[in-house]
Amino acid sequence: MGYPEDALAPDEELILHTHPHWKMLFWPIVTLIVVTAVAGFLGGLVWRTADESMRSILLLVVLVVWLLILAWRSIAPIVTWKSTHFIVTDRRVLVREGVMTHTGLDIPMSRISSVQFRHGLVDRMFGTGELIIGSSSEEPLEYSDIPDVEQVHALLYHQVFEAAPRYGGF
Repeated sequence: MGYPEDALAPDEELILHTHPHWKMLFWPIVTLIVVTAVAGFLGGLVWRTADESMRSILLLVVLVVWLLILAWRSIAPIVTWKSTHFIVTDRRVLVREGVMTHTGLDIPMSRISSVQFRHGLVDRMFGTGELIIGSSSEEPLEYSDIPDVEQVHALLYHQVFEAAPRYGGF
């Protein structure tokens, strides 16, 4: 069994498992490309212009700075994206985040009082948006960069309001 199945109860059915939309990786990937190009240019410049005694030290400095920027602005966001899970089952909504420190939130379907979504022009172009889940006792929970947010909204609405048992003939 894979990750989300391990978090489920024995008779719980997995309906949706997704990571945030890849849109959140746009700037980290742009940073990767730009920083690599700049490091390559600086490495070539150092190789051609520095004397032999300073060349190794300067190339090492360029390499270390490149690795630090890469780890901070590219690798960390990619790992964060990969370790963030949005899961919908027939009983609850689960959100799991983190690599070193794990955080999790479970919202039982019976506690959800409203489901909304919001997406602007750019989000609509990318097919993503923000999902807002209102629970009966807390402030609404907002989840950004949910892929296919309209379908997730409809799915969650159906799970909460249409599939729920009706009482008293209503």
